[in-house]
Amino acid sequence: MKKFFSFSIFSLLFFINNSFAQFERGYADLVEELLPSVVSIATSQTVERRTGSIPELPEGHPFNEMFEDFFGNQMPKRENMTGLGSGFIISSEGYVVTNNHVISGADQITVIFNNGIDEVPAELVGTDPKTDIAVLKIDPVKVDIKNVNWGDSGSSRVGDIVLAIGNPLGLGGTVTSGIISSINRDIGGGPYVDFIQTDAPINRGNSGGPLFNLDGEVIGINSMIISQTGGSVGLGFSIPSNTAKLIVEQIISFGQAKRGWLGVQIQDLTPEFSESLGYDSTDGAFVASVSPESPAAKSNIQAGDIIIEFDGKKITSFKDLPKVVAETPIGNEVKVSVWRNGGLIEITVQIDELDEGNTIQANSEGVYIEELDITLVELDQDNAEMLGIEPSTSGILVKSVGENNKSLLVNDVIIQVSSEKIYDLASFQKMVSDSIKLKRDKLLLRVVREGNEFWLINPLIIE
Repeated sequence: MKKFFSFSIFSLLFFINNSFAQFERGYADLVEELLPSVVSIATSQTVERRTGSIPELPEGHPFNEMFEDFFGNQMPKRENMTGLGSGFIISSEGYVVTNNHVISGADQITVIFNNGIDEVPAELVGTDPKTDIAVLKIDPVKVDIKNVNWGDSGSSRVGDIVLAIGNPLGLGGTVTSGIISSINRDIGGGPYVDFIQTDAPINRGNSGGPLFNLDGEVIGINSMIISQTGGSVGLGFSIPSNTAKLIVEQIISFGQAKRGWLGVQIQDLTPEFSESLGYDSTDGAFVASVSPESPAAKSNIQAGDIIIEFDGKKITSFKDLPKVVAETPIGNEVKVSVWRNGGLIEITVQIDELDEGNTIQANSEGVYIEELDITLVELDQDNAEMLGIEPSTSGILVKSVGENNKSLLVNDVIIQVSSEKIYDLASFQKMVSDSIKLKRDKLLLRVVREGNEFWLINPLIIE
């Protein structure tokens, strides 16, 4: 028995020592295996710029005709804009995953392999701007390809060692290492993504590249950094693989993402709300309203309910619900646990498809907010690019300002109201409406203006 015990201890020590020895040698063997699957993404886009403009002179000025003849004949100048990013191959069929903002607006997309020799054109399969994911397709016959596998981001833990491989600043095939600094990080990227935070150095050009665990599996797509200098300061953020994999599969199958729809307007569950409803927690999502003919309405979910569990998943915050609903397959019947009238009830709901094209009721001129005397539009990729704002920024754009608003300017981007991030026009309208119900006479707004972020107080116009 003693011999067996001694042998077991010896085997365990040998295994531990061997593991440490492998760790001390670094990650060269693993990186050598992964590098062929990580690619650089080069894009080009043709834009037109005028070489000059006609000087503005008073009407009737004698030089007006001369300037018209001279400047009016100048043709627009065509310029090529180029961009660089990263991506990775996920199948032997030649599907490549990257960020939407890497390829947005591109006329040509080229995939460059790590060997520095092979370059092949790529076809855009589809994108999902809401999660900043894009899928490309290359011809697997033209080049030898090797794919990587998805990992389970849900099993990742803070402190796990990770590797980032990509094309920072055009230096393809760059490998950096670090740890997972945080999980489920909300940094205003929209309601459908809770980011993995890492201190593995990530810079411009890493966007779209993979974040690997030490099993060589992709657990994230490197998408953005927070930095005052523009360089890495150890605050990198990746889209979790469990979110990305689902979106990628839908893009390949349907050309776009298909999200589940419940049909409720929700808000944070405050202690005051909980107390008034006889509920001894602030975990859950408070149902403010239910859309007519929605899955929620058909299954008798009611305004005033507290959703505390959805399809077996605990709803800790109201921000948890949109993500779990969106990731539920269309047509699935799920169990929803609801607190109502002092007790728990279980409701079965059949999830429908979210029609994202009709989530905002607005005309082509935008949405007029009477209480602020402003007209707003969604912040899209084109507007963000025009204003020099990061494409991943979530917010709404001020299109026009009435004479009764002295705080905001045209082209301001509203990204937050008090502690709440702005994801779209509907969320902003609801915040204005809630403020009026609570008899508040002003809003605290976080605004981006000409590249600078600041807070301002905007009075509400209430008759």
